[in-house]
Amino acid sequence: MPKIADIQETPNPNAVKFILKEPVSHGTSHSFKNLESAMDNPLAKAIFDVGDVVSVFYMDKMITVEKTDEAEWDEILPALAVPIREAESVRSTNGNGSAAAIGGAIAAAAGTDDPLVREIDALLDERIRPYLASDGGWLEIIGLENKTLQIRYQGACGSCPSSLTGTLMAIENMIKDEIDPDIEVIAI
Repeated sequence: MPKIADIQETPNPNAVKFILKEPVSHGTSHSFKNLESAMDNPLAKAIFDVGDVVSVFYMDKMITVEKTDEAEWDEILPALAVPIREAESVRSTNGNGSAAAIGGAIAAAAGTDDPLVREIDALLDERIRPYLASDGGWLEIIGLENKTLQIRYQGACGSCPSSLTGTLMAIENMIKDEIDPDIEVIAI
């Protein structure tokens, strides 16, 4: 059972990030946008069962929970702590959760035959994902088709206005400057 080391605010006022002393995944991200999508995941389902939860995202030693606009953090935080403390922890295979997370993203991109997607993914791993993770979020590449890169924000970034505007523009500008000036980036 992981202990909560810290609870941090994120740029999204409706999301908080729980920092754990033990990992709850092996470098893989888990994102749930509603209770129905979490039915087969005991941790996410237990968090949704608290009520007033919009989304759950977890990876390694971090769990990000987004609440409804109406819920107050003072009321919901103590209830959220219960299923998080009761969650099963996993043992990290390399002793470094953040490296495992980045390695997991690289492995996912390596599954594609497109060297351009692998190059973009490596750039995101190096320059973008660490900052998103520090704010309780993440992003994944959905695909690249006709010079349009589709990405999906997860965790606190999933509904944060700054990720859907400023961060998206920064990612697109970085990719245009360093990889291909014709690539357009859209969030889905």
